[in-house]
Amino acid sequence: MIGYIQGKVIYAEAGVVILENNGVGYEVVCSGALYAKLLTDGKGAAYTYLQVRDDGVTLFGFVSPEEKKMFQQLTTVSGVGAKMGIAVLSAMNVGEIAVAIASSDVRRLTSVKGLGKKTAERIILELREKVAAEQQPAPAGKAQEAAPERVSDSEEDAVVGLMSLGYTRAESVRAVRAAVEQGAGSIEEIIMTALRSM
Repeated sequence: MIGYIQGKVIYAEAGVVILENNGVGYEVVCSGALYAKLLTDGKGAAYTYLQVRDDGVTLFGFVSPEEKKMFQQLTTVSGVGAKMGIAVLSAMNVGEIAVAIASSDVRRLTSVKGLGKKTAERIILELREKVAAEQQPAPAGKAQEAAPERVSDSEEDAVVGLMSLGYTRAESVRAVRAAVEQGAGSIEEIIMTALRSM
């Protein structure tokens, strides 16, 4: 598995770059943020996900581990393939996607070109279901983690957004608390501040 590449941009077109590293050129299908950064700097690093299918192998690139994690979460949703995952991440940043999921904002998700209402609803439903499943108590007889401190309704939305990225509830609550203490107010501000600390 190729998880990270750093190199010089030797070719770029339509969201795809070739990054040269030690004489080898890696073709990377980039998120919007990564593509813009690499074009601006002419070099840089990509967190990558290698997709192997019967019809070929594709390397997808992201600007941060959080962006890669969101891509992996999105592509677990029925009907959301890798190309759609990249399209969503090129139209919205990680915080905006997490907020849309947490607040069930179908309209925001359907602003992504090619993403229909049914698929947007499925993204919200399936990723929120994963969050809900994680919040279920452990079976009797198993050691349980101490219950995290309760949060307000607005903070709970931010916690759900972070959990939709794959973080545990305890991790999410701690990060949200820290973000609020730093002065973050809106759900998006809380999520983005929390992500920087995780």
